[in-house]
Amino acid sequence: MSKAIEGLKPAGVWKAFAELSAIPRPSKHEAAAAAFVIDTAKRLGLEWAQDAAGSVVVRKPASKGYEGRPMVCLQGHLDMVPEKRPDKQHDFLKDPITLVRKGNVMMADGTTLGADNGVAVATSLAIMADTSLAHGPLEFLFTVDEETGLTGANSLQPGFLKSTILLNLDSEEEGELYVGCSGGRDTMGTWALDTEPAPAGTVGLLVKVGGLRGGHSGLEIDKGRGNAIKILNRALMKLAPVGARLASIDGGNKRNAIPRDASALVFVPKPKAAEAKAIVAAVNGVCRAELASVEPSLAVTAEPFKGRRKVVRKGLQKKLTMALAALPHGVIKMSADIPGLVETSTNVGVITTGKKDISVATSQRSSVASEIAEIADAVRAVFDLGGAKVSGSDGYPGWKPNLESPILKLAIATYKKLYGKEPAVKAVHAGLECGIIGEKYPGMDMVSFGPTLEGVHSPDEKIHIDTVQKYWDFLLALLQNVT
Repeated sequence: MSKAIEGLKPAGVWKAFAELSAIPRPSKHEAAAAAFVIDTAKRLGLEWAQDAAGSVVVRKPASKGYEGRPMVCLQGHLDMVPEKRPDKQHDFLKDPITLVRKGNVMMADGTTLGADNGVAVATSLAIMADTSLAHGPLEFLFTVDEETGLTGANSLQPGFLKSTILLNLDSEEEGELYVGCSGGRDTMGTWALDTEPAPAGTVGLLVKVGGLRGGHSGLEIDKGRGNAIKILNRALMKLAPVGARLASIDGGNKRNAIPRDASALVFVPKPKAAEAKAIVAAVNGVCRAELASVEPSLAVTAEPFKGRRKVVRKGLQKKLTMALAALPHGVIKMSADIPGLVETSTNVGVITTGKKDISVATSQRSSVASEIAEIADAVRAVFDLGGAKVSGSDGYPGWKPNLESPILKLAIATYKKLYGKEPAVKAVHAGLECGIIGEKYPGMDMVSFGPTLEGVHSPDEKIHIDTVQKYWDFLLALLQNVT
């Protein structure tokens, strides 16, 4: 067991979290984590089932005297976003997450922590195992592939859940109750690769953008953080007048994460090599000045590349770089109804040079369905004008707030009684599975909450240790009060 959790409370949650952290579980590779949940249910003698998608439900009988209460479902997802620092050696399909405790925060060693949403899984496992708790009948839903497609929630079938109340444990600020979320969709542009040999008399330069903070493309989209792909493209457009020819461009890892790193291989006429390096240095200075307060570690660099490669033809290079320049990124509209809430945004998430094509993946979000369509159409238009083949996903629904929700009112009263103040009631600019679950199970009464997390979807992800106990106490009191 990890020494990082020694002495932490609630002990059952941290023990389960450490055990889960030892199991690789990137999106679409949650089988071992699901098996761990099932094995735990079997050991505890609890009823369980697994659906075709791989999601697991476990049921625990009511405590004595609570048998007549309504059944409540505690829900979280098994998968995590596999992000790491460029210099970190880590295989997310084989290696455990190494927990690192720093004062009041728990982090990982150079990778994402997986508290999103491992904290929910650990919480459910702890409640499954604890026979001293007072509660009505419970269900525990562990979904798969939330981060890359909401596959588990989308695949739920009628009858898989029996509850009428759902507590989603996938929010990231203690003391806040979430009652709504954005919907979203992905839009991709792909250009067929059209190449020729690098011109004679040219030398290679590897242009890199690094040191950015990245983060969740919904929760951190309003923080003004740099986008490595957009910054890199600024350098490429400045390099075009000195004859730079693009050989490859790659950046970002997940369409729902703000890209932290990106790189491009270009070939420039040898007499222009020094000027090209100076151009990159100038872009570095400009971007660092623009983002000084939010991205102090940003670095745009150029280093020599030895060897020869084919380069994309000039026409394709121009279409690609102009499309990247035109693609919107960031906040499109703030909510007029909920102060501080991003209503609509878009993220330029990933660019990849393959053997046959260059592809760009973007992600659009909004709490208003018509605005998702509008911003997705704008992105499609940029790709189309740039000569790309455009594709996209059907997306996922949002969760419309219901301020008259009985479970919300009970949660507010319970929190106020425990801590002497009312929790904040909010909507989140991110996709929660509540939107899909509510669509699958009409009438399901839902609220979402959790302990405080920061930097999710990035190697800076951390959980504030002291908030875990508060979140745990609140959850247990809420379960005891449901009638």
